[in-house]
Amino acid sequence: MRAVVVEQWGGPENLVQREVERPEPGLNEVLVRVHAAGVNPVDWKTRAGGALIGWGAVPAVGWDVSGTVEAVGPGVGMWRPGDEVFGMPLFPRQAGAYADYVVAPARHFAAKPAGLTHVEAAALPLAALTAWQALVDTANVRPGERVLVHAAGGGVGHFAVQIAKARGAYVIGTAGAGKHGLVRSLGADEVIDYRAVRFEGAVSDVDVVLDGLGGETAERSVKVLRAGGRLITLPGPDDVPATHDGVRAVWMLVEPDPLGLREIAALVERGALKPVVDTVLPLADAAKAHEIGELGRTAGKIVLTVV
Repeated sequence: MRAVVVEQWGGPENLVQREVERPEPGLNEVLVRVHAAGVNPVDWKTRAGGALIGWGAVPAVGWDVSGTVEAVGPGVGMWRPGDEVFGMPLFPRQAGAYADYVVAPARHFAAKPAGLTHVEAAALPLAALTAWQALVDTANVRPGERVLVHAAGGGVGHFAVQIAKARGAYVIGTAGAGKHGLVRSLGADEVIDYRAVRFEGAVSDVDVVLDGLGGETAERSVKVLRAGGRLITLPGPDDVPATHDGVRAVWMLVEPDPLGLREIAALVERGALKPVVDTVLPLADAAKAHEIGELGRTAGKIVLTVV
C-alpha cells in the first residue's frame, strides 16, 4: 500500500510516498481503508522536530481519518466491513493516516456523520475533538458564559466557536480581518482583529479562554478572565501561566474519544457544526499541504484525498 513517511526529521521535502506492507488487524482492532486524511499543525511540528510516543522504525505521519472498514480483528462486534467511519486513532502514538490503510482499536472510530463527504469528515476528528474536550470536558462551558476563542478562524478555533455557541455561550473570537466574515458566520457574537488591537484591551469579564497559541497570548489571556474563570491552553505545559483570583489554567492534550466523536457527529447532523475545508490535495502532495499549513493563513482545515 501507499504511505507517506518521514525520511528524516526536518522540512516538508522529507515527506515521501513509499510502498509499505499493509497492516492486519489484531485483537479488538479494525483495518480502515482511508478515503481522506486531515492535516493538522501537530503533523508538521512532529515532522520538523521528531517523534512523539511509540513511533515505529519508519515514521508515518497523520491522525485524522475518514474511510471504510476493510476488515475486523478478533473480538470486534461493533463494526463490519463496509461501515463508514471517522476518527483520530492512537494519538499521540503513531497512526500513519497519510496512507491507503490504517489499523487501530475499534473504539477509536465512530460512524461517519450522515451527509458529510469523506473529505469533510476527515477535517473533523483531531481539531473538533480538541475543541470538544477543552470546552465541554475540561471547562464545562455553560449557557450564558462568555467564551474567548483565540485563532477562531483556524482548525481548532472554527470548531470551538461553533461548539461554544451550541452550548449557549456568548462567543468572542480573535482572528485576522480577512477571517472575520467566516468567524461571524460560524456564530461568533464578537470578533477582534488581533493585528489592530490588543485583545485584553477590547474584552473583559470572560469565563473561559481557549488558547491555541501559547506564549504571551496565554499570559495576556489571564487578564481578561473574571474571578474563577478557566484558561485552557493547547500548545504545551510550559504555556500555562501563573493565575490569580481563583482562575484555573490548565494544559490539555487531546486523546481518542469515541463518545466525543459521537457527540460531534450529532452536532453535525443537526446542523450545529460544520467543518470548513480550505484546501484539498491528493496524497502525493502531502509535502505541499504542510508548506501551505505552515504559512498560518488557512481558514479551517487542509485535507488529503487518498481514494
